[in-house]
Amino acid sequence: MIAEILGDVSPGLILILGALAVPFLPGKLRTAWMLALPVLAFIQVLGLDHGLHGALSVFDLELTTLRVDRLSLIFGYIFLIATFLGVLYGIHVGGWMEHTAGLIYAGSALGAVFAGDLMTLFLFWEGTAIASVFLIWASRTERALAAGTRYLVVQVGSGVLLLAGTIIHYGQTGSIAFDSLELESTAGLLIFIAFGIKCAFPFLHNWLQDAYPEATVTGTVMLSAFTTKLAVYSLARGFAGTEILVPIGAAMTAFPIFYAVIENDLRRVLAYSLNNQLGFMVVGIGIGTDLAVSGAAAHAFCHILYKALLFMSMGAVLFRTGTVKGSELGGLYKTMPWTTGFCIVGAASISAFPLFSGFVSKSLILSAALKGEYYWTWLVLLFASAGVFHHSGIKIPFFAFFAHDSGRRPREAPLNMLLAMGIAAALCIGIGVFPGPLYAILPYDVTYHAYTLEHVVTQLQLLVLSALAFTVLMRTGIYPPELRSTNLDSDWLWRGLGRILAAHFDDRTTQAWARVAARYWHALERFIATLYRHHGPEGILARNWPTGSMAIWTTILLAAYMILAYV
Repeated sequence: MIAEILGDVSPGLILILGALAVPFLPGKLRTAWMLALPVLAFIQVLGLDHGLHGALSVFDLELTTLRVDRLSLIFGYIFLIATFLGVLYGIHVGGWMEHTAGLIYAGSALGAVFAGDLMTLFLFWEGTAIASVFLIWASRTERALAAGTRYLVVQVGSGVLLLAGTIIHYGQTGSIAFDSLELESTAGLLIFIAFGIKCAFPFLHNWLQDAYPEATVTGTVMLSAFTTKLAVYSLARGFAGTEILVPIGAAMTAFPIFYAVIENDLRRVLAYSLNNQLGFMVVGIGIGTDLAVSGAAAHAFCHILYKALLFMSMGAVLFRTGTVKGSELGGLYKTMPWTTGFCIVGAASISAFPLFSGFVSKSLILSAALKGEYYWTWLVLLFASAGVFHHSGIKIPFFAFFAHDSGRRPREAPLNMLLAMGIAAALCIGIGVFPGPLYAILPYDVTYHAYTLEHVVTQLQLLVLSALAFTVLMRTGIYPPELRSTNLDSDWLWRGLGRILAAHFDDRTTQAWARVAARYWHALERFIATLYRHHGPEGILARNWPTGSMAIWTTILLAAYMILAYV
């Protein structure tokens, strides 16, 4: 019935338009409304028919606002589950602005997943960037303001690259359909880089560790679910089987381990861990077989749940104690037993313990790597699996809830937080014990049995050896202690380069850049003049433009301004 009423409306619009009413609703009515929105959208998604819907003609462009297939549906399902959990978790945290931004952010990500063309993808892509930054700024600290500004520069810049690639692709092919793309073309390369920025590829990843830990308690939970997983979906849609993704993904799984081990801020540890887990998905997409792409989708589904659970548990600790520094915590299990238990479930899931969700999704990717004869990649993934057990499976619960007794005796997390964590934990265990329903909704039909003797024994051996190594390192004092510290990541290269460039900008350099910019500006103007040839007399920027066109120009100008301000 709901699907019939809403017709071809993108499910993301239910969240976006519904969010606009949030500031005007009082107390319990606001809570009920926010919880109802993802439920309503989920019901609509369940009733959608496969195929292309929502055709919309805008100028000379044919937009497809709703493309429904198994790849979009699995991401749609988990995005709506994550939205419901995020809303439930944050009922008593934050004000109307944060709640509104969170729903618009989730709706934009959902709309992008169901987008059937590159222009619709771009509009929702930028929607995620603009809405999500308010979840960082809502912390109302100087660090959050600075991190949020840098985050917005990066995210809007990613959107500008996507728009540029879309324009070039349209000029070369006459189509904006979002299907498989060629990396060899200029358009494909620009779009690939746009996706890579949002997916936090190596050397493009620092915005994640910079911004996520500065967000609000609820904001970090929401951020962990959508931005990077939207990029994973986009890579699976546009670049499945692109060989270069295999080494990129392998590097993503390995390098965060070393940073996470020495990091003191436990939410930042989870941010590095998030990058590690994205690497598994990118490897699966790069391999490109049905098993590998299905494994990437399954791992994204499970990852959103257990990563949200871990961020929720650390958020509850931050909410009750005011800190998530490993050097300042310990002994919290005495007064926060439920939060401790839920955190352990998340830690077991991300570590891929048998009977937990991470095991049934990660083994798909490992099996695909072996079947594709990516032996070195398989070894890197094994190393990364052991590493994630160290920094997320052991370090997070150990230093937060056990280790030395910090003397803190905070109250247990609020009921709504416990309910959200409890649902996420139940799903992590349920998927791990009964993986059949998850396998049934994967993008491709694959016959796979996770619980073979070989898989179980191999994984248990890996976990036991990893736990033994952690114990030996702790007992011998070799394991890095939890100290007040700041990690120097590769972002210092970009910041240093920016300062050098800014210092060497003289008049001649500025004039040269102006000439180059003018050349490309005139080319872009000619393209748009052709595209909008029915809009009247000459003077393209002097015309009365539609709202959508002005939104594009506003995005371009905002991105240029913020990049210049940042440099």
